[in-house]
Amino acid sequence: MFSKRNDTTNNQLVSLMEVAGEVVLRLNRQGEILYASRRAAEVIGSDAQLVGMNLFELVRLSDRHAIEASLRQALLSMQITQVRVHMATHTAVLQFELQMIAYETGSALELLLVGRDISHRQKTEERLRHMATHDELTNLPNRALLADRLSMGMAQARRTNIGFSVIALDLDGFKKVNDALGHAVGDALLRIAAGRLRETLRDVDTLARVGGDEFVAVLPGAIDEAEIQNVARRMISALQLPFEINDDTLYVSASIGVAIYPIHGDSEVKLLAHADAAMYRAKETGKARCIIYNELAFNRIEHDVSMEAAMFEAVRNGEFLLHYQPIVDAQTRQIMGFEALMRWMRPDIGLVPPNQFIPMAEDNGLINLLGAWALKSACVQLKRFEEAAGRQLYVSVNVSPRQFRNDQFLGMMDEALKLSGLEGHQLMLEITEGILMSDPEHAEVLLNKIAERGVRIAIDDFGTGYSSLIYLKRFPIAALKIDRTFIKDLPASVKDAAICNVILNLAGSLNLQTVAEGVENEQQLAFLSTQGCSLIQGFHTGYPSLPDSLIDILEAETLALHN
Repeated sequence: MFSKRNDTTNNQLVSLMEVAGEVVLRLNRQGEILYASRRAAEVIGSDAQLVGMNLFELVRLSDRHAIEASLRQALLSMQITQVRVHMATHTAVLQFELQMIAYETGSALELLLVGRDISHRQKTEERLRHMATHDELTNLPNRALLADRLSMGMAQARRTNIGFSVIALDLDGFKKVNDALGHAVGDALLRIAAGRLRETLRDVDTLARVGGDEFVAVLPGAIDEAEIQNVARRMISALQLPFEINDDTLYVSASIGVAIYPIHGDSEVKLLAHADAAMYRAKETGKARCIIYNELAFNRIEHDVSMEAAMFEAVRNGEFLLHYQPIVDAQTRQIMGFEALMRWMRPDIGLVPPNQFIPMAEDNGLINLLGAWALKSACVQLKRFEEAAGRQLYVSVNVSPRQFRNDQFLGMMDEALKLSGLEGHQLMLEITEGILMSDPEHAEVLLNKIAERGVRIAIDDFGTGYSSLIYLKRFPIAALKIDRTFIKDLPASVKDAAICNVILNLAGSLNLQTVAEGVENEQQLAFLSTQGCSLIQGFHTGYPSLPDSLIDILEAETLALHN
């Protein structure tokens, strides 16, 4: 607080104000300017112009209430007050941060005002705020602002009972442009595409870029499917026009998916997920089209997503296990080995069918982890089976395409054999015809390395894939597994009987072992036995079971043989 001052003190104050680098004004209690510093004269007006003018005349009309309140507070409190206002200068209206304090001079109160131009800082702050909510490349709203608009849209929809639609759009063919011509051309295409898409929408609509070549639009009030399809057609048509960039003429299209609030979701996460699911369905079914989410049609996708998440959790919790199905000699009915079959026991749900989780594990890469565990566990378990049987057995393990392409597969197999102490010929790896034919050169190298270790290779589901006989000559195949589709109607089906005879004769000529899968009755077993089939596998001779029950069977079989 300033106390009463004499003339010397006032002169010192004036001198300080003259050298100050900021705008400095001395005011009476009515806001009339008594003195202006050189900087004030440079920025706002000359001393002759300013002295006698009221401060309120320099301030933008909308800010006058704020400065009046600040001035009144300074006079009452005798403390520094602060306010931001816009003031007219020689060149423009700039934003100033003003600090005021009242002090006594003689018998009157005056105010000292120091002003700092913060226009540049304000512009920087505004730019940072804009960058936080907008995509730098296209200047469209980003994910953060999109989330805010969705939240506002849901709140408004709840008040008005009028929903809105969410459009997910992905450019078809953009990756080829980016890969062939570089990111600079790709960025230019995205900027043009953003402008075209924005022109197809209303002012009240929001268009956001959420990453890469993906855009999302929010259309308030648009819930009629015909109306939405019209908007989608405009968007697709706008993007199908040629893009002239540098010396190149480029073409892309767009796939669009739509979710409607609240029919297809009552949260931001659900709306975006369902719009995305519909968009990917549009891509899968032809591209350059729009699909609106349908709960019944897309229920499988949601189920897959939740199951995939549960699968990763199941690996950590040890929910996967192996069942073993006996493989018996077709003549003696003696157990010769087992096929290891992976199972998933979900808590509170039960066993999940392999055809539900194996393809998913193949897609998400978990099959490598699960496959390595299954191979090792099956080899170790076989040693326990052998202790119960008192003789050598073999174990058959399925190998998926992704496992087969894994550079670490050979090492994993070697580790399983070493850990279990099995001889190579006691392990049989089952692969499909498709694996062999998808990359014959890789298959030949890897299979020869496997065969060098004595491990046997069986072709699973023989006759249902490529059925190219050349691989029987080219690759070190040890056994053919006859698919159950050729077994189930035996011996009544003449065609199936003929197919089985051909396979069995072919295998016999090439000195290959044969395993018939899916044998479910005595008639099928008798037919296959008389036709020279080596081994039988199916419900008739043994169900897939946990190890303990199979150990009991092996011990009983061993006891019967010795009696």
